[in-house]
Amino acid sequence: MAQRIDDYALIGDHQTAALISREGSIDWLCLPSFDSAACFAALLGDVDNGHWRLAPKGAGACTRRGYIDDSLVLETIWETDAGTVKVIDFMPQRDRAPDLIRIVEGVSGSVEMQGVLRLRFDYGHVIPWVRREDGHRIAVAGPDSVWLRSEPEVHTYGKDFSTRSEFTVSAGERVAFVLTWHPSHEPRPRLVDPYTSLRSSLDDWHAWAARCTYQGPYRDAVIRSLITLKALTYAPTGGIVAAPTTSLPELIGGIRNWDYRYCWLRDSTLTLNALLSAGYREEASAWRDWLLRAIAGDPAELQIMYGLGGERRLHEYELPWLDGYEQSAPVRIGNGAVGQRQLDVYGEILDSLHLARVSGLPGKPHDWKIQCALMDFLESAWRDPDEGLWEVRGPRRHFVHSKVMAWVAADRAVRTIEAHPELSGDANRWRAMRDAVHREVCEKGYDPERSTFTQSYGSAELDAATLLIPRVGFLPATDPRVLGTIDAVRRELSDDGLIRRYTTDGTNVDGLPGSEGAFLACSFWLADALQLAGRHKDARALFERLLSLRNDVGLLAEEYDPAAGRQLGNFPQAFSHIGLVGTALTLAEEAPAD
Repeated sequence: MAQRIDDYALIGDHQTAALISREGSIDWLCLPSFDSAACFAALLGDVDNGHWRLAPKGAGACTRRGYIDDSLVLETIWETDAGTVKVIDFMPQRDRAPDLIRIVEGVSGSVEMQGVLRLRFDYGHVIPWVRREDGHRIAVAGPDSVWLRSEPEVHTYGKDFSTRSEFTVSAGERVAFVLTWHPSHEPRPRLVDPYTSLRSSLDDWHAWAARCTYQGPYRDAVIRSLITLKALTYAPTGGIVAAPTTSLPELIGGIRNWDYRYCWLRDSTLTLNALLSAGYREEASAWRDWLLRAIAGDPAELQIMYGLGGERRLHEYELPWLDGYEQSAPVRIGNGAVGQRQLDVYGEILDSLHLARVSGLPGKPHDWKIQCALMDFLESAWRDPDEGLWEVRGPRRHFVHSKVMAWVAADRAVRTIEAHPELSGDANRWRAMRDAVHREVCEKGYDPERSTFTQSYGSAELDAATLLIPRVGFLPATDPRVLGTIDAVRRELSDDGLIRRYTTDGTNVDGLPGSEGAFLACSFWLADALQLAGRHKDARALFERLLSLRNDVGLLAEEYDPAAGRQLGNFPQAFSHIGLVGTALTLAEEAPAD
């Protein structure tokens, strides 16, 4: 039986990440990078597609688990009739090769443990050849090689194309397993000491968390979300993946299953603001630098997402040998939305680079020239229809959010010129564009009969992205049109108090069958809008409800199904955790009582 999406915990080394179930099974891991093929893919199939379980013999779910202090080191505890045992899972920051370390520690009594390791390279498709050498189990298939060793050495044996072990730990005893990946044509990587690595990992995480300058309410939740964002950061480039998984469904049994192991421009401003507001200037600078490298080139060819290093070709294809999470097929690799036209990303970029400048991040010699080139293109392109923020796979439309973000682009360009008159640029032309966009959106994107902004010009549908109108400064939060939009979204897009992105029932807005859950980032946006509009009690109540949806280790997926009481979509989701941090920051601002 499949584990619930929110039954998983995350570990990682800033270049890839693994998901571990409450039963002690690692069911998802891509090596060596987030976007590499998975060697454990049981998450999207079954155990024959690869996993590594380490738990007391005959035991099911753990008694309890949690991260050790402010770290990404996971401690899972089983209390059995024979005694208590814990497994410590982590991935140390790598020197060269990625290491996955599992330390079994006896707490009381004597507990018989059982390990089952099924390596399946190429997303659960390729069974490797396994041999013994110098106390290691070595698995090789094509370009991939994995070495497994234990300290002290534990006897392992092969059965049903898996590597198994059985051993007993008593109080105070420890057994460590180290799994290391490297290219099969290279020699064995340097061995790491698991216990030294544990101390170093905890020290690294504690030092990183101590840099957080946020001291407001809900600090523990904010720190956990920031740690999650750090875990989703690809250290070599500074890019931040939307999630470490692919094809976890937005509807169980449906086809809304997408690959999120890439970097989206839509997240850029909110990400930068979260990092800067919490004191993580180094990470913010790395993200800004990734952004500048990724977007370099012809403004007309700007993409909505890029690979970890800024790669542009993210060809989408399906894996027929994987049944999908709870039979939710297809499983997709790559993302076809990469070729869409989304005009909102121009606003995201100008907004992000403006925020970086006013926050004092050291500038780059070419960043203003890039912004001017983007504005030159957008001055005419903003009038075109596009696919919009939500990557709809239906016809292009004049999405209101896209137009609002075009306004943001012009507004930030004007502000930059006003603050730095030594820079080149036609501020008067950009002001005229800003006024024209604002006028058109208010005329064509607003429904005066229902007192709300709509999803696109002339449509009746609503869009939760319009909740961002006051946050980006298009209109004040107390403007009657904004207040009406807040009320309309709560009335028409609410799913038991949580917010869906847009209406999917019978409208064919996105060109896809079926529906989806409530979108957690949108629900955080509603809390922001309520707070900015002066509805402080409602904002705080919604935020605290959203906090209650996190799993036992503080993680959020992309969506939530209130009827089933479970998380949906790729997991954990950067957009959700960015929303959490952003709303906590908004609530922390001093506000009068209702």
